[in-house]
This record gives sequence, structure tokens and C-alpha cells, in this order.
Amino acid sequence: MSNVQSLERALTLLNVLSDYPDGIQITRLSDQVGLSKSTTHRLLSTLLNMNYVVKDGETEKYKLGYQLIYLSRNILSNVTVIQIARPFLERLSEDVNETIHLCIEDKGKVMYVDKIESNQTIRMYSRIGSKAPMYCTGVGKILLSGMSEAEYEEVVSKIDFISKTAKTITTKEGLKEEVETVKKQGYALDNIENEEDIRCIAVPIWDFQGKVIASFSISGPSNRITMERVNDELVKKARDTSINISRHLGYRD
Repeated sequence: MSNVQSLERALTLLNVLSDYPDGIQITRLSDQVGLSKSTTHRLLSTLLNMNYVVKDGETEKYKLGYQLIYLSRNILSNVTVIQIARPFLERLSEDVNETIHLCIEDKGKVMYVDKIESNQTIRMYSRIGSKAPMYCTGVGKILLSGMSEAEYEEVVSKIDFISKTAKTITTKEGLKEEVETVKKQGYALDNIENEEDIRCIAVPIWDFQGKVIASFSISGPSNRITMERVNDELVKKARDTSINISRHLGYRD
């Protein structure tokens, strides 16, 4: 597949500009990218208008603009979440001896971005990078609970409700009621809704703005993750871990 020439040239300009944090003048930049000064100026004008490039009025130098930081905000945030959360999740997994999943929302689905296995191995259909539905997972319900009304409606409108077990929520009305319960209690359950005989409890991770940016769950066979154990032990331990991770991301409850 051939590249779009103007797009390729614009991205080449950005790549070169990234090597000059203090800026570079257009003549030198043109030489670096092998383009005429007029072509370089035309491309820079578009990038300036979209804030991908800024120009210093005194030095006449061009450098990268803040729009690139905006584009990378979620990538940077997710990397930070994984790095900060992992030691806390490892300790939690060791404490409860169950599998821990760290997840984010990606295009209306749950994406697994980290997984800590317990030494009590069980067969679970999850791996880092894989995706799962939001409506039948605890982490998905948490992520839905943190969305604005508009975001929520957009995501839910695209859900194809499929009964994965006898306990799966299969209607928008049922999901809405469940998410409202999640908001009130501060945690969510996958009560054998996504996989047979697997129960999960999930809690949110907040950023410095108080926005839910991720969720993690404690997962295991329903004969080990009993509702009694959830209520007596796992809710508190999951919440404490959630707060500790979130505070390291700047959250103030």
C-alpha cells in the first residue's frame, strides 16, 4: 500500500522537529527533510493551525506544539497506571492468592493490560491485550460507571447483548440498573456472568481529576470467591488497594 505523500511529509517534519526541543529555522528544516522551502512552509502552516507546531516570533524557529501531548495523553496515562499499579496488585494477589486483572476501556470493550496469576492456576479466557465485553464483566461495569451520561449511552448503544451464562445481563435496562448499583456501592461483581463458575469483584482506579481511568478485579472459581468471602474480605482489600494506587496517580478522595 502506497503512502499518502503529504501526510508522510508532515509526519517526517514532526519527527525531525522532535530532535530540536529549542526549535529549528525553516531553511535548516527544509534541508533536513529534503523538501523545498515553499513546500515545507505550506506543511508547517497547516501544522501551526492545528497546534502540532508552534513558531517563536523572535527567533523564527519552529518546534513541536502541545497538541502532540494531547494525542498521547491516554497512552501515557495507561503506561503510568500499569507501572504504578503492578506492585500493589502483586501484593494483593499474594495476599488473597487469586488472579488479578488490570483493565482499561478501549472502543467500547474491556482491554486487559496486565494480569497477575495466583499459584492456584485456573483456566480463564484472558490474556494481556485481549478484550472482553463490558456488560458481563466486573471491570466493564466499573468503567461504565465512571462515564458521563453521553459516553455511557454511546457505548451501550453498540453492545450486542449475548447470554454467556445463565446469569448474564442481557438488556440495556438490566445493565443500567446494575451500573447504578455499582455507583452506590463502589465495586462491581461479575457474578458468574462471563464465564461458567468464575466470579470476580472489581473496583475503580481514579486519576488526579477523580476520573475512572482503569479498573482491576480479583477473579477465581466461585467455590473460592464465595459471596461470603467477597463481603467479609475481598471488598475491603480491593478498595484499600484501589485507593493506594489512585493516590499515587494524584487522586485525593
